[in-house]
Amino acid sequence: MSKEMLKFVNIEKETPSKRKVINRKEDFKEIYSEFINEKAKEQSSRCSQCGVPFCQIHCPLSNNIPDWLKLTAEGRLLEAYELSQSTNNMPEICGRICPQDRLCEGNCVIEQSGHGTVTIGSVEKYITENAWEEGWIKPIKVKNEKDKTVGIIGAGPAGLAAAEELRKLGYQISIYDRYDRPGGLLIYGIPNFKLEKYVVERRTKLLKESGIKFIQNFEVGKDSTLEKLKEKHDAILIATGVYKAREVEIPGSNLKNIFPAMKFLTASNKKGLGDKIELFDNGTLNAEGKDVVVIGGGDTAMDCVRTAVRQNAKSVKCLYRRDRENMPGSAREVANAEEEGVEFVWLSSPKEFLGKNKIENLVVSKIKLGEPDDSGRKKPEVKKNSEFTIKSDMIIKALGFDPENLPKLFNSKHLQTTRWGTIKTDFDTMETNLAGVFAAGDIVRGASLVVWAIKDGRDAAISISNFLENKDVNKTKVA
Repeated sequence: MSKEMLKFVNIEKETPSKRKVINRKEDFKEIYSEFINEKAKEQSSRCSQCGVPFCQIHCPLSNNIPDWLKLTAEGRLLEAYELSQSTNNMPEICGRICPQDRLCEGNCVIEQSGHGTVTIGSVEKYITENAWEEGWIKPIKVKNEKDKTVGIIGAGPAGLAAAEELRKLGYQISIYDRYDRPGGLLIYGIPNFKLEKYVVERRTKLLKESGIKFIQNFEVGKDSTLEKLKEKHDAILIATGVYKAREVEIPGSNLKNIFPAMKFLTASNKKGLGDKIELFDNGTLNAEGKDVVVIGGGDTAMDCVRTAVRQNAKSVKCLYRRDRENMPGSAREVANAEEEGVEFVWLSSPKEFLGKNKIENLVVSKIKLGEPDDSGRKKPEVKKNSEFTIKSDMIIKALGFDPENLPKLFNSKHLQTTRWGTIKTDFDTMETNLAGVFAAGDIVRGASLVVWAIKDGRDAAISISNFLENKDVNKTKVA
């Protein structure tokens, strides 16, 4: 064992400092400062190098966390970066936005023993940011260019990860995306205070310099059918994500100033990118001076409440039907929101929207938790005669996302979907019922984490490469 390790017994857990609340509420900059070199080494040295690394087991990408922590503690930062990026196409992004408290850090052995987790996410971010500064991250140099082309629909994390892995193998890659910038949720869904946009733009610029083509403002089914794209490419990957907002079906839903989360977040993010957004500028999608209520308890809800705070809302409340312990969002994000003045209304469910033309009040029912449901969480049950009213000028619905009707959207009636609307794929190969068409990410598994999308994209790249190689072998046999 390196003498640099096992220092958790005499070095306490320390995370990068957060900016003061009074300052961070005034802008959209990231709230955590960077580790300095010595602190990164020090915190990495706390790793116990346990025989069964639960941090790695609970990482969707199976990142080799103990080894790159050891390398960081020893000051071998280039090797630490190379190991980190060998399993993860976007370590600097995962280091910022992964819910480490539910994944690697939440399963850290020294955390379970009461010593406080190793701050894995912060070290991961530090390693990669240092690599960018040192110029170690360079465009892909393809050793063997292939004449096979792959079309990828969707420039979110699954599509980008697959594109990079396939490009490394020499395939010609074109990414088609409906938006004007690549990145998907990373650009338009996640606020800057969690993920500043230069981080995403820097990564997509690298992919462009690696020879990957990006075709923006392109809608499959409108600008081209899926069948035509199939004819153009040797294989297709569908990685569109899921963006259809789930609705809350209660009286008054037709009132104005009730918005889905992505509409609110996209307007804010586009404004931050310098775009002219009329609905933001005229106050419609701007929370300034308003009493805002966000319905939902996931990470998207936390993004919405914290964005509303920065837009100078008069008050911000988060309405959630379960309690804190049963909340699906990151505990870290809940704590950050509370620090910034968000009020959480636990065990509450919307019953009716009230107002003349636009929302004025929200009628809420109190909830009690009953027996566990299929997910293992206690089932929410409405208490009789428990209603109360919350004043609101703006309601944001953050209840999760469902898939769009892709067969209809893509003008591809033969593309098979599941009963949930996700694309049906072969469990092992990730191929759809259409030969040569694969699917990955949220459009297959449903709304999930960025880290899972990256894993799915990497797995899809392997399957697509195998498909194309087998295709060549079969052609040779026939000839």
